[in-house]
Amino acid sequence: MTNTHSKPTLFQAFIPIIFLVVALFINVRIFGDSSLDGSNQIILILSAGVATLVALKLGFKWDTIQSGIVKSISSAMASIIILLLIGCLAGTWLLSGIVPAMIYYGLQILNPTIFLFAACVICAVVSMATGSSWTTAATVGIALIGIGQALGLNEGMVAGAILSGAYFGDKMSPLSDTTNLAPAMAGTDLFTHIRYMTLTTVPSIIIALILFLILGFTSSASGDINETGEILTAISSRFNINGWLFLVPLAVIAMILKKVPAIPAILIGALLGAIFALIFQPEVVTSVAGWEGANWEVTFVGIMKSLYGDISVVTGNAMVDELLTSGGMAGMLNTVWLIISAMIFGGVMERTGLLKRIAAAVISKVSSTGSLVTATAGTTIFFNGTASDQYLAIVVPGRMYADIYKQKGLAPENLSRTLEDSGTVTSVLIPWNTCGAYHSSVLGVATGAYIPYAFFNLISPLMTIAFAYLNIKIKKIDPSKVEETEEEPAAE
Repeated sequence: MTNTHSKPTLFQAFIPIIFLVVALFINVRIFGDSSLDGSNQIILILSAGVATLVALKLGFKWDTIQSGIVKSISSAMASIIILLLIGCLAGTWLLSGIVPAMIYYGLQILNPTIFLFAACVICAVVSMATGSSWTTAATVGIALIGIGQALGLNEGMVAGAILSGAYFGDKMSPLSDTTNLAPAMAGTDLFTHIRYMTLTTVPSIIIALILFLILGFTSSASGDINETGEILTAISSRFNINGWLFLVPLAVIAMILKKVPAIPAILIGALLGAIFALIFQPEVVTSVAGWEGANWEVTFVGIMKSLYGDISVVTGNAMVDELLTSGGMAGMLNTVWLIISAMIFGGVMERTGLLKRIAAAVISKVSSTGSLVTATAGTTIFFNGTASDQYLAIVVPGRMYADIYKQKGLAPENLSRTLEDSGTVTSVLIPWNTCGAYHSSVLGVATGAYIPYAFFNLISPLMTIAFAYLNIKIKKIDPSKVEETEEEPAAE
């Protein structure tokens, strides 16, 4: 005999969320930066277990719950493939000298008169090239802090400029894990997400740059910025730096503009990087291989290592050496693990109607696109402050709000953009968040000292909310094409 399952109360629906937030809060306090090595993923799976217990209590059977998990993971497979290929691309772009060339030319735009402006631009270039705000801050950022101090500038201003540029690049780079994570959670593709983000991200960085120019021209600073010469020398001593290297990123950009699907575009970009490594950096390929044998074997090993694993190029300059590293495809596995764990949690919550119950409570308070985007932004900031992790601030709200945006007739890129505009960039503004703690420690500047000057990070969530309330470029979907939510099957 079969029975229909009970519908969850709002309290029951929140039980797994409460467990998740509390457990993550404790977990990040104990593990700190290393929580992404696996403990956060375990917490997500345990939270899925709590959601399962609630669902079983409501009358659901395991087969129903498992089908939700499988469907949820399947929906993220394209993003997982892209993320793995991004790891390959990062490796070959380092090996070929493309990333070093971006850093090399970016550093040369330093000018004492517009130091804060230049620092922001440099960090944006480096972060976009590497896909990592953390790496940017730990390398070029440290150098810029030292130069800024030598010029007599307020260290909070310098740190704010560094982080504004670093997070702009992090958001807009296809190499960034958060830039891949947000569309995966929202249900859109990487390049659509990046194109749509430019609508709010570019105005935000332009305003930030204008503010840095004003600060620069109203601050008195004098000193020598030749310290960057050591960095330039270290890079040029190991790589053949030339303009031809930019043909590869230009080719990828062209494919993006031509709307070539992400997977083939990124794979082609990675392979072109490998070809350019053979042409322009044969000595680097040999050194990375660390292999004895025939020339073609050494070359093969060097290229393969850049695609799948850890590589580093030694220059003799400790700071540059830290920058010139890549984890290849293997370096993306923790993020893939995080996505799968998140989709397990989201799958249980969605299939059993727990997320739907929470969503219904939110919808009852939402009367416009502006209020929905504001609620989404507020939720991501809430998770940044409570879960203390930017990844979870993207993952959990992403799964919570995906169906709400569909029901409101809004394209998923509205959600993915809001997740990044408010989740990725505000993580560094919270002292106990892993990002805030990391950057404060690396740069040697208290979070409270740089918050007033992290203009881009402060403006981004306000910009996305303003765009929503003013109905500027809000992307709609045809209501007739919105998939109806599946009827919840009766429990046996």
